[in-house]
Amino acid sequence: MSAPTVYDVAEQAGVSIATVSRVYRSPDSVRAQTRERVLSSARELGYVPSGNARGLASRSTGVLGLCYPDFHDSEADSAPEADPGEVTLYSDEVIRGMERAARRHGYALLIAAAHADDAGTRLAEVASRVDGLAVLAQSMPDEALDMVARRLPVTLLAGHRAQGLDHVQVANFDGLLEVTRHLLTTHRLQRLAFIGGPPDSPDGEARFRGFQAAHLEADLPLPEHPDARGDLTQAAGRKAVEELFGAPGPGPRPQGLVFANDQMAVGALHALDARGISVPGDLAVTGFDGIPLSSLVRPTLTTVRQPMGQLGVAAVELLMARLEQRDRPTEARVLPVSATYRESCGCPPGPAA
Repeated sequence: MSAPTVYDVAEQAGVSIATVSRVYRSPDSVRAQTRERVLSSARELGYVPSGNARGLASRSTGVLGLCYPDFHDSEADSAPEADPGEVTLYSDEVIRGMERAARRHGYALLIAAAHADDAGTRLAEVASRVDGLAVLAQSMPDEALDMVARRLPVTLLAGHRAQGLDHVQVANFDGLLEVTRHLLTTHRLQRLAFIGGPPDSPDGEARFRGFQAAHLEADLPLPEHPDARGDLTQAAGRKAVEELFGAPGPGPRPQGLVFANDQMAVGALHALDARGISVPGDLAVTGFDGIPLSSLVRPTLTTVRQPMGQLGVAAVELLMARLEQRDRPTEARVLPVSATYRESCGCPPGPAA
C-alpha cells in the first residue's frame, strides 16, 4: 500500500490541499475546528508531511529532531511566586549532548517540548522537518509514534522500549540499588521513604525496584509502593515534604528521603530547611540524575549520576546508523551510572566518593 498523500488528507477532511499545507506550515492561520479535522484525518491515514523544499528535492533535510516532555504547567509558570530558575535541567544536558554529536555529523538539531495534550501534533510537526527523530521518555502517544516511525528513523531515549525501534536507557535499577544500599549499610538507616515520578514512568518504576531490592538485601520489610509521587519538578519535591511532614502521621518519621530525580530532591531540601529540619543531621536526602545543580545546593546532594549528555550522543549514533541502513536489526543500549556521595546523606564534604 502506498503512503498516504496530502490529497488523501484533503479529501477525507473535506478541505483544499492549500488548507492542509497551512495546517502544517502556519497552524495559527487555520481555524481551530478545521485544523483539528485535518490533523485527525492525517492521524487516521498515517500521513506525515514530506518536509521542506530541500527535502522534496533530495529527500534529506540535514536536520535531526528531539521531542521531549514539558512538565511545566503554563498557569503555574505565570504565577507571581513561580521560580524562573526551575527548569528541566535533565533535558538540557541531553539536548547539549545530542546537538554536539549532530554537528559532528553535519546535521542541525530541531528540538520541541511537548505538553501531554498536544504531544501528537508536535511530533508530526517536528517529523515533517527532519531526517531522523529522537523521542525522550514517554512523551508521545503510541499511535502518533507508530505513524511517524513508518516514515523516518526514530530512537527512543529512556522510557519504554517499543518493538521495532532503537532504544537507549541508563541502568536505573542498579543506580537506585547502590545508593539505597549505601544509606542502609554505611549510614545504618532503616526507615527510608521513596518519592517516585508519575506511575507511567518506566524509569521511575525501575528506580523503585532498585529501592525495593536494597531492602530485601538488608532483610528489611519490602516497600510495596512509593511513599509519594510527583511530576519530577522542584515544586513536586516541596509538595512531597508537605505530605510527609505536614501533619503527624502513624509510626515514626523516615530517616531518609530517596527521590526519583534531582529536581525533586532540590525542592525538598528547600522545604526541609524552611521547616527547620536539618539535612543530614535529622534526615538524609538523595536524588538521581547528577544535574549540575546537585553540586551547588547546600548541603550538596548525594545522587546517582547518569550520562545525560551521552544519551544524546547515543541517540545520534543510532539515528545515523539507521539512516545508512534502514533494515538493520534494532539496537538497545543501557548506559552505566555511578553513585556520587555528598553531604546530604551524611558523607563528609570534599571530593565525591
